[in-house]
Amino acid sequence: IDITLTNFVSNVVKVLLIIMVIIIALGKIGISVTPFVAAIGAASLGAGLALQGMLSNYGAGLAIIATRPFVVGDTIEVKGVSGQVKIIELGHTVLINEEKVEITIPNKHVVGEILHNSFNYSLVKGEIDIAYSACSDTAISLI
Repeated sequence: IDITLTNFVSNVVKVLLIIMVIIIALGKIGISVTPFVAAIGAASLGAGLALQGMLSNYGAGLAIIATRPFVVGDTIEVKGVSGQVKIIELGHTVLINEEKVEITIPNKHVVGEILHNSFNYSLVKGEIDIAYSACSDTAISLI
């Protein structure tokens, strides 16, 4: 089990347990919990709508961690950006390209897109132009 996934699940479970204990304790004391439950429902709906983009990144991160279409060290290309995977987190994936530049891609842009995975190998494409008047045998021997 991935460490990122275990930390995320443990934090969510902890918060849910604390909220449930508080609601049950208030009910045992004699305070009506119905308005609190309604307020929590309304607040969670508002928070869900406000954080829709960020939550989609976390959902996509969970999908990447669960399905493992690529792992750290693989060379991938997604949405025209390519590089070697440095780290996979719940919200984003970090790539390093040939110039050692770190590229951060939100996970919602990785899931559901066409993904090129060349695993540990990468192919570098290049073009070499020579003049029409140049000797092709000399150019090939230089290459």
